[in-house]
Amino acid sequence: MNERLRLVLMVLLAFGAALGGVLVGRAWIAPPTPVESELHTLLHAQLDLDPEQTRKIDAIEHEFALRRQALELELRADNARLASAIEAERGYGPRVAAAVDASHRAMGELQKATLEHIFAMRSVLRPDQAARFDAAVVKALTAKQR
Repeated sequence: MNERLRLVLMVLLAFGAALGGVLVGRAWIAPPTPVESELHTLLHAQLDLDPEQTRKIDAIEHEFALRRQALELELRADNARLASAIEAERGYGPRVAAAVDASHRAMGELQKATLEHIFAMRSVLRPDQAARFDAAVVKALTAKQR
């Protein structure tokens, strides 16, 4: 077999192996669905919300999206300050410790805001819907992480 044909076959084989790896990865090793996505799907596709519930939940979700964006920006700024402190101190000094504490506060605020958002949505649901919602929240929070 000549060298050119051998090279073409090797390239095709490598491409096929790479494509196969991507397909296997997407099918079996895909990351778990985020809790938000699971709850969103449950709310909008499985709980048969009435129009008033849908309106209220849409408003709650819009408000939370704005709050989450602000908190995520704060967290990014805290991480930038942490990076700056690490660069300046080259060790775990007082600036690094303060930056870590600030970052943890921002993470905590985001977690609190997320829980407030979940409970606000829950307050719109009927008891039968709330029971299914609660079960989904508990399942999401207790699921094993990959």
